[in-house]
Amino acid sequence: MILLLLPPITAQWLNYPSPGIPRTRDGKPNLAAAPFRTLDGKPDLSGAWNLGAGPGLMANVAADLRANEIQPWADKLYKQRLGDLGRDDPWTANCLPAGPREMLSSGGDVAKIVQTPVLIVILYADLSYRQIFLDGRSLPKDPSPAWMGYSVGHWDGDTLVVESAGFNDRSWLDMGGHPHTEALHTTERFHRVSIGRMEMQITFNDPKAYARPWTISFNANLAPDTEMLEYVCNENEKDRAHLLGRTTDEKKVTVPREVLAKYVGTYETATQTGTAMSARSFVVTLAGDQLMIEIGGRGKMPLVPLSETTFSPRLLGTYEFVKDEHGVVTHLIAYSTEGDLKAIRKRE
Repeated sequence: MILLLLPPITAQWLNYPSPGIPRTRDGKPNLAAAPFRTLDGKPDLSGAWNLGAGPGLMANVAADLRANEIQPWADKLYKQRLGDLGRDDPWTANCLPAGPREMLSSGGDVAKIVQTPVLIVILYADLSYRQIFLDGRSLPKDPSPAWMGYSVGHWDGDTLVVESAGFNDRSWLDMGGHPHTEALHTTERFHRVSIGRMEMQITFNDPKAYARPWTISFNANLAPDTEMLEYVCNENEKDRAHLLGRTTDEKKVTVPREVLAKYVGTYETATQTGTAMSARSFVVTLAGDQLMIEIGGRGKMPLVPLSETTFSPRLLGTYEFVKDEHGVVTHLIAYSTEGDLKAIRKRE
């Protein structure tokens, strides 16, 4: 009886073909086809999208900024949050809205765009939403600060340009913990180049925290023949009490630069277990005394030392550099709850 009462997967529309999408002869969506247009001639952005900014930007959205372009207070706070491995992250640890971070990856789930001539709504699986007004109004001059801010948009040819402001300062810009103030202003550009791909660009401007604006670019990919599933972070939440960040001993770890330099190189995936990430390569570099890792060419993430050989980028597992009997680093292992991944270091 219990099995009969459970809704079947088809009741959740996960396998329902998206209507109107052009298809190949074998019935698969033709994602390379030209995008649709609305009755008023504008590109139709409607659909469920994977906003794939990638792990590097999710972990370190301000990677293009130099150290002297970040206000000292903001840099200190970022390093403190990163060093604690995000134990106080308002989004992941406290189940609060992600704020402008939703623009990067929609919480790791699909985001649904609903378009009308005067209003575009973006829905997120964690029940957050954004309203983008296209009716000619300006941004509010003295808004009540909000998690998702306030947004207005206009068309620049076939590109939707969205200006947002009025964010509260309680959210983080990325998983690493870069802060922002209530002066944050973002400019997004949405350009759908085909049925399946949309070019995304976001400019961040927060003069109270950063010396200059900076821009990131990435692609969003259509998720056809599926639907959003509700995700409520605070439902049956049991993790927060166990989030300790780094232990006292781990905080004392200092790895000399000459040791860090031994880890620099390119590592190519050899094996993986479970549903561990499927990255083909990892590029490890050194910026001053900071070890960085780039996964699949999607931005550099700082690695926080847990021991002389083990590091954490705060997301996507823990990384261990393994040496042979001669002390030469031969490979790295990425450990995660989804499975482990082994990557072999390429010979120079």
